[in-house]
Amino acid sequence: MARNRVIYQSEALFVSKDASSKLAGDHKQLERVQSANFNYTINRQDINQFGELARIDSLILDPPTVSTDFSYYLTDGFNERCLGFYVQTGSGGAGGVHSGPGGFASGHLTAGSGKNIFIATADEGRDINTDGALTADDTVIGIGNCYLSNYSVDMAVGSIPTVSVSMEGANVRSDINGDAIDTPAVNQTAGTSLEGTVALPAPSTGVSSITALRPGDITLSLVNFDGDTVAEINDSAGDAHVQSVSISVPLSRSPISRLGSRFPFAREVDFPVSVSMSVSAIMNETVAYNLVDKLDATAKSATVTLKDKDAKDTVIWTLSGAKIDSESISSSIGSNKTVDITLSTQIGGPNDLTNGLYMSGSNGTAAL
Repeated sequence: MARNRVIYQSEALFVSKDASSKLAGDHKQLERVQSANFNYTINRQDINQFGELARIDSLILDPPTVSTDFSYYLTDGFNERCLGFYVQTGSGGAGGVHSGPGGFASGHLTAGSGKNIFIATADEGRDINTDGALTADDTVIGIGNCYLSNYSVDMAVGSIPTVSVSMEGANVRSDINGDAIDTPAVNQTAGTSLEGTVALPAPSTGVSSITALRPGDITLSLVNFDGDTVAEINDSAGDAHVQSVSISVPLSRSPISRLGSRFPFAREVDFPVSVSMSVSAIMNETVAYNLVDKLDATAKSATVTLKDKDAKDTVIWTLSGAKIDSESISSSIGSNKTVDITLSTQIGGPNDLTNGLYMSGSNGTAAL
């Protein structure tokens, strides 16, 4: 029966281990998804000639630009590990000290085939998460060879911490039989479609016991920034009233093409990669500082801790090797005096535990 519309109750979002994955065990459903979008653009070159006003042909010279983006509520690191990020498991780790093999984005710095993203849609009126395995009546849209282009998390007073992810892909494929899905991936070297069918796991309500994290359970610590900034945000010196914190990990990529291939054979990260953190707070104290001293200030660290309803550490973000890029103070009639601080650091190599962004998560469920 034809659908009248498609709404969120009927959709589920899946991610593969890599572009060649076909088994159900090599795919995971992302949890707490709030939105999922995709688009593509085909660039053409018109062919004209003397003697004819209209074009005689329109050729595709560049591979199509395929993009997908989705957002979800931050929970305990499960989604991040499914997406290929390195997350130290355990309840907050050892006090936020990351002793694992790499930084948060380490898994996205090396060459690979990318991941496949699938958006499954069930019949109208069905809750797909509680309706069992996908069937021939379900449809699936697959985006092949997706590479991360941006990851950001926003935390603010009055809002649930939310993650936004953007990816660039190579192909889009739609299947009307949910139990017989052709892979959307392409052979980037040959420029041809990969053969074979993909089995997705049965949709479920998720493995995390955390529905969402609350803004009232978020703390921020700017370690050793005393004297380097106007605003005190260190518990030992009196709390600043932090209103929002955002972290952004942009991973712009350059497609590398060659003659004889319709698709880029690689999409490499453009280095160096800078991670930024923006903090907005209501000012309550002012300390002595000298702008000249800031020019020679050594690198610092910033830590954001999110707790669950039982006050246990669930997620810890650590921005290591950070420096202050800007600080803005605003004051006007009728509003509170505020300070906005922007910090940044550069991502080191996959095994660099000194510079970059690191994450601890409490979820220990096996990921991809």
